[in-house]
Amino acid sequence: LAALSWGSGQTSLSPCQFLRRQQVLQLYRKILRAIREVPAEQDRRYLKDWAREEFKRNKDATEEDAIRMMITQGNMQLQELQRTLKLAKS
Repeated sequence: LAALSWGSGQTSLSPCQFLRRQQVLQLYRKILRAIREVPAEQDRRYLKDWAREEFKRNKDATEEDAIRMMITQGNMQLQELQRTLKLAKS
């Protein structure tokens, strides 16, 4: 999973960086929303901590190809979680 670093030190983003940052934030929000659907509290806590750590670990990534790859991997992991939750409900 990827997160991009634009803290208080950087004031302006290129249009590409802005769009990539929006993609990362959107993915993070979607993952957290999906995790809310996990029935067991302990599993929810574990997954939330895992997601947070993955995004934190990759927050300084700047290589465009690596960021795209991490976004793709994050989306695949999100889809897998959603499929698992759907199966558990049926």
